[in-house]
Amino acid sequence: MEPDIFALVLDTLNRATSQNTDILKPAEKKLEEWEIEPGFYSVLLNVLSNHSVDVHVRWLAVMCFKNGVDRYWRRNAPHAISDEEKIKLRQGLLNSNVLNEPVAQIATQEAVLIAKIARFDCPENWPNLIPDLIGALKAPQSLVQHRSLLIFHHVVKALASKRLLVSKKKFQELTSTVYGFILNLWHENTEIFLRHIQEGVATEVITEHLEKALLCLRVLRKLTVFGFKKAHDSQDAIAFLNVVFDRAKTSLECRKLLKGRGIYLLELCEKFIIHLTKVALGVLSFHPFSYVQLIRPSLEFALYYCFTEQGMSLAYERFTIQCLNIVKGILQCLEFKLPKGDQATATITLHAHQIKSEVLNENTVCHMCRHLVTHYFLLSSDDLALWDAEPESFATDEAGESWKYSLRPCTEAVFMELFHEYRSILAPELVRLLASSQETAVSSEDLPNILKKDAIYNAVGLAAFDLYDDVDFDEWFTNVLSRELKIQDNNYRIIRRRVCQLIGQWCGVRASQSLRPAMYEALLEPLTRSDEDPAVKLAAAEALRSTIDDFNFQVEQFAPYAPHALAALYDLLVESEECDTKMHVLHVISYVMERCGAMVSRERGVVALFSYLPQLWQHAASHHMLKAAALAAVVHLVKAVGECADSIRPWILCVVNESTRLNEPAHVYLLEDALELWLAVLEATETPDPQLLDLAKNLYPIIETSSEHLRIVVYIMQAYALLCPEEFFSCEGGKCMALLDDMLSDMRTEGVIAALKMAEICVSVVYPERNPYLGVEVIWPILKRVVYCLIEKDDLQMVFSVELCLLSRVILLSTDLFYKAVQEAAKSLPEYDSDPVKVLNKLLHVWTEKMNCIMKVERWKVVGLGLAALLTTQNSTVLQLFPAILLNLAEVLNDVMKMEDGGTYVDGLLAPPGSRPASPLEGRGGAARWEGGEEAAVSNVRTPHETRRRRLAAAHPAHALDLRAVIHHQLQTLKNQVGPEAYERLLQSTHKDILKQLREYIPL
Repeated sequence: MEPDIFALVLDTLNRATSQNTDILKPAEKKLEEWEIEPGFYSVLLNVLSNHSVDVHVRWLAVMCFKNGVDRYWRRNAPHAISDEEKIKLRQGLLNSNVLNEPVAQIATQEAVLIAKIARFDCPENWPNLIPDLIGALKAPQSLVQHRSLLIFHHVVKALASKRLLVSKKKFQELTSTVYGFILNLWHENTEIFLRHIQEGVATEVITEHLEKALLCLRVLRKLTVFGFKKAHDSQDAIAFLNVVFDRAKTSLECRKLLKGRGIYLLELCEKFIIHLTKVALGVLSFHPFSYVQLIRPSLEFALYYCFTEQGMSLAYERFTIQCLNIVKGILQCLEFKLPKGDQATATITLHAHQIKSEVLNENTVCHMCRHLVTHYFLLSSDDLALWDAEPESFATDEAGESWKYSLRPCTEAVFMELFHEYRSILAPELVRLLASSQETAVSSEDLPNILKKDAIYNAVGLAAFDLYDDVDFDEWFTNVLSRELKIQDNNYRIIRRRVCQLIGQWCGVRASQSLRPAMYEALLEPLTRSDEDPAVKLAAAEALRSTIDDFNFQVEQFAPYAPHALAALYDLLVESEECDTKMHVLHVISYVMERCGAMVSRERGVVALFSYLPQLWQHAASHHMLKAAALAAVVHLVKAVGECADSIRPWILCVVNESTRLNEPAHVYLLEDALELWLAVLEATETPDPQLLDLAKNLYPIIETSSEHLRIVVYIMQAYALLCPEEFFSCEGGKCMALLDDMLSDMRTEGVIAALKMAEICVSVVYPERNPYLGVEVIWPILKRVVYCLIEKDDLQMVFSVELCLLSRVILLSTDLFYKAVQEAAKSLPEYDSDPVKVLNKLLHVWTEKMNCIMKVERWKVVGLGLAALLTTQNSTVLQLFPAILLNLAEVLNDVMKMEDGGTYVDGLLAPPGSRPASPLEGRGGAARWEGGEEAAVSNVRTPHETRRRRLAAAHPAHALDLRAVIHHQLQTLKNQVGPEAYERLLQSTHKDILKQLREYIPL
């Protein structure tokens, strides 16, 4: 390498570490330009391995190298690093300077760098990596051993993460060659550091061997979990697993001796112990049958350190969590459970179940239950201090997989798993605990007994489903809980909060319908009390959401309380300070609005909330999840009210615009809710305005980027089509329909049907007289595609019926446009000599042969009307199929016509005067959205969109045209066109049974 190039790169790296942005930015830009230059990474390797260079510069060099590996190491990557340079880099990365790296942070980054390359190249293109590392591990220098072990750990971690079968097989081969050596190295360093701790050797010496032992343990964990098909087939793996808990016990004893020897050494020892438990958890998860021999020692280990005073004195929180997770894993493991019924059970499963039953006998299980409730469930002084200082943070429930790293969710998860498996044993035990807590009244000054009662209540809430037959919640609530909720002492806030949670937990388990009003009153009491503790209010709000989000919820029962609930929730929303809290309250408000709808649309809470939302949006500038919750609340508000007030409409449209622009980073979080809000605003709009029309520009990029939101986007297009068809389709709507046409060939069935239904609406909407065929012009490419598909493709039944119905709607609008579409479609069908006559003949054959596949009677009638309309077009091809056409028309008449009491036939789909016909359009939630189903029944709001929809439905051919009258008129017109003799010949060509059926409805 030329010295001037090295000096140039070194100088640039040095300037890139400057705190002066004027120096920093140009240097960073230069480094980015050099990323694709040949030889650049060789220079970086020389910089990072040169110990005389400044530490910050070397750090930056290794980071640049790492980024380059991510971007340019793959062979097919643009500007990929050449194979020749890769060879040099691989050789240089294990040189003596790297293995003697004095700075720990840089050594770690170098190890990660080598591991990234190993994931690509090992073993095929870097076969000597593992042998070289094993050789370095045998070196006499302590630093070389440590750095080699650090690199080996990261390499094994990277190789273990590969999931292809061939990669897993190679990792198993690697494991078989190195496992014994690493195991011996671990034993050696573990023995030394444990002995040194007991002997009181210098901290530096203990740290050195403890770090090596920890690295070996991390390597062994990956090798054991991912390096064997069956871990119990390896003698070395069995030997390792058999000493895991013994080493943990010894390490816990030694941990006591490390107090006062420095935080780092103590943390290192704790990490070592934690990784021993991680080995057990990993084998339990991936090799349950290999874990059978560890069930007894691991359960006894966990029981001692988590449920005895002696063991708990040695434990610390993270370790306790790991032990409890081991217990939970054993309880959950399906391989250790006896199957229900008479299924054959493997011997090893029987053995595992027997071991588990011997350790977890009745006495042990009862002791675990009592200890979990009376020790782990108790709120600690730290919990109460957090409650006093930050009640909102305290009240926010931990969700997801918090049981893996947080003690309280972990203990609750273990309790529920234990209770579920041993319900028959533990239910009476918990009922006894509950009864003992009710025997005497607890003074508001008696905090220990209040905390104990709270813990018992918590357990009863968690086990609600398993206690269905053991606890009479109605009686408990009426005689005890409702009274405790009224005790206003500060210490009793603990019980008040828990009572609210119990109501939420039991409402869907065993609470009679007649108790619901009393439950609503009980929850509203803390919610509406101005001096109530915020944590209690939030618990009441969450419990209210649970009572509403319940199968047995009846809106009529809740209606008297809804206005008070919304007002209280609004006050709580304003009072809350943290974004997460506001988000939770908004979710509750959304539930209330969704379930109660119009009955609360004019209440104070709703009106105030509308006014508050812009301020809340501004407050949540960088909290996208809170913004999403606000959007969801606005959606429910607009739906409930049925209108969008002029005072807030501009803000709502600005929010929708901001949230649906794909160049805005926040759209990832907000797009789905914003589309819902957009649709709700359209449905509540009486007349369009420029801002709403301008918003339609955002539709095209959304469709173009992904079909994920196609369904809701099509609903928005439908709403625009009903609101302002000419303005929409002459601009943005036309572009969107053209894009849908381009996408049709790649769409799944659901997407194709949605696009075709949108095309049907384009044809259906009423346009000004100056352009009556605008809808057909917009969907012209789709129309030609439909003709092609009907002839060339064997589409699914649902797609076929929608295609044929769309074609029929065009025919009813203009037969000339239909024949023109056939003519243009013929140009793309050379197998029919591009002859429109042949194409029409084939199309009509498909039509008449498959028409009876249409299942929906409205569509079948429309297709029949379209077929009848073709009879009078004076087309010889149509008349050649006259018998087939009459056959299909007879079948449609048989299904559509119904006999009245007087013996006369009437069209059963024809809407009587003044009635509201069902719309053939289908929206979200099936037909309910468009046809006045459940959603309309709840809201009772007649939106402008609903009025437009009904108007469109009334004009739909299936409900507006009398099929019998149309067919009779068409046949009479045909008779006048061709003459009586020719008409009679056409009838003679038709089977007499078909004519007989037709004569029942119309005179021929």
